Amino acid sequence: MNGIQSKRTGRGKSRAGISFERFSSSSRADFRFAPVNFLLLVGFYVAGLTVHINVYDFSPDVVYLSLGAALILSFLLRFTQVWEAVIVLGTATCLSMYIRWVPDTGVLELRPDSTVLLLTTVVAVLVAPSIQMAYQWERAVLLRLGKFRGLRESGLFVIIPVIDKVAQFVDQRIRVTDFNAETTLTNDTVPVSVDAIALWMVWDAEKSILEVEHFDDAVILSAQTALRNAIGKNDLSQLLSERDRLGQEIKEVLDGKTNRWGITIESVEIRDIIIPEALEDAMSRQAQAERERQSRIILGTAETEIAEKFAEASEHYVGNEVALHLRAMNMVYEGLRQKGSMVIVPSSAVETMGLGALGGLTSFGRGAMPEDVEAAPVEAEQGEGPQEASSD
Repeated sequence: MNGIQSKRTGRGKSRAGISFERFSSSSRADFRFAPVNFLLLVGFYVAGLTVHINVYDFSPDVVYLSLGAALILSFLLRFTQVWEAVIVLGTATCLSMYIRWVPDTGVLELRPDSTVLLLTTVVAVLVAPSIQMAYQWERAVLLRLGKFRGLRESGLFVIIPVIDKVAQFVDQRIRVTDFNAETTLTNDTVPVSVDAIALWMVWDAEKSILEVEHFDDAVILSAQTALRNAIGKNDLSQLLSERDRLGQEIKEVLDGKTNRWGITIESVEIRDIIIPEALEDAMSRQAQAERERQSRIILGTAETEIAEKFAEASEHYVGNEVALHLRAMNMVYEGLRQKGSMVIVPSSAVETMGLGALGGLTSFGRGAMPEDVEAAPVEAEQGEGPQEASSD
């Protein structure tokens, strides 16, 4: 929530500090005073100053006045970019060139040799803003005496001073706009905050300017409304698992509204879905319990399969004591293979395998025979013939 609020605050600050370039592209400006217009204005003043010096005597005050007027006018026209400012600033500049202050007498007097400078000022302030330039991705909407006169393609074009107005330079590239819906209830009454982006473009600059005011704000607000409606129609589980479908629904609704404005919506993508922390913890515990249940089911299934295999194996040992003894001895061997290990064997298994008698005989044999005398092998021959025994 704090992240979304900070984003919105940052976006508001960026809009408040709008640049000259964005202002010139908006409907509040009558023309765009670009660097090419600055060069034209300064060029007119330099040409007028050259003619003035050739006709009248050279005066440093005239040079300072002309160049200073060119720089000040360029800055002010760049800042205002409206025809009212052109008329007011041009008139003030003409008065400053025709009337001069005499420090010796302390009075204002007329300058009769300012004809060239006055003509230069009038031409410069009217012609320099009349040369407009649109970039490759822009279309300029031209109004003449308040009526739509057509679109101007990219490149240089001329407008009539004071009469014509470039309503707006419309960017026709694909734009990316982020929008969000804060604390909106889903269909199962869960408050969520959803952050999304929309990719859209203006395909008809005439409709976008003449049909709706501030079409970019209209697109953002319409997208927010469509997002809220979509959230209210879906459950939380659907929002989390079906983001693509939700974005497609918002796109269709939004495109049906903006298409008559000359704007098409390319796509709508859900970036993030923020849910309350308490609900997030509950969902985490639920998922953990579900995983625990699945693990227990898998473990029980494995135990069942093992029991079935043991049952099948036990059928091979029925009536076969030798095989059972070999299996038991193998189990004991596996347990005693590592040093320091202890094997606990049930008493029934010991009686069945004869491990007690075997262990006793082994211990007895090891205690009766000396360590340095090897025990003679005792062979018990069983056969058909009689056994021989030696006696002293």
